[in-house]
Amino acid sequence: MEICVCIKRVPLLGSSIVLTDDGMAIDTKRLGFTLSPHEECAVEAAVQLVEQHGGTITLLCLGTAEAEEQLREQLAIGADRAILLQAAVEGTNEADPQATAELLAEAILAEDREFDLILLGSESADTAGYQTGIRLAHRLGRPIITNAKGLTIGNGEVTCERAVGSTREVYRAPLPAIVTTKDGLNIPRYPSVPGRIKARKKPVEVREVSVPAARLRKQRLVVPASQAKGAEDLGTGAAAAGRIVEVMRQIGVLT
Repeated sequence: MEICVCIKRVPLLGSSIVLTDDGMAIDTKRLGFTLSPHEECAVEAAVQLVEQHGGTITLLCLGTAEAEEQLREQLAIGADRAILLQAAVEGTNEADPQATAELLAEAILAEDREFDLILLGSESADTAGYQTGIRLAHRLGRPIITNAKGLTIGNGEVTCERAVGSTREVYRAPLPAIVTTKDGLNIPRYPSVPGRIKARKKPVEVREVSVPAARLRKQRLVVPASQAKGAEDLGTGAAAAGRIVEVMRQIGVLT
């Protein structure tokens, strides 16, 4: 089985989000980078499928040269090779879903192998690019199942479960197919020391690409208002007793 997993390098956000002065991007000067939880689950799913059925895993990433760090991390848990589509795509030059899907499709079609299964996270952790997987499926002419919380392969088809409220929907699609995964599909493993050593020798092919002009226009980013109200001083001594009772009534402790 040949599996391709598309991943993306995203900022590792802390307790607060800081935007650039023009409000068009997240200021990443003081941030680290990581892989989104959805895509970690996609890589883990690929590793488990290869362990069950045999085959190889190819990682595909559109990003800057620094994205090799995330590719090596995932090579360390069991992927076999990686392709980095290198371009200046971070910050205000972020590729939109149309451009991303087109560049991913071109790279996949240029391969000397046909992938039985292409996995993506259901959406990127930074820009929530939910469209990318669907646009990629349309470009390649393949069936797609989105938001998978369960995934199995058998009899030439992929079977996926989707969580809908308290129930589960089951979908089947013939291979080759595309599936986007949700966080919670599995528990991603951590790279072992031997895995990290092996990952250093695994091939990472770098292809220079030019990002097409965006056809979706970003207006600006807005940091959501904080929901925290902080602490409230209710007073001291006996004078605070009445206020304490009032607060306890407001939160339903007293009637």
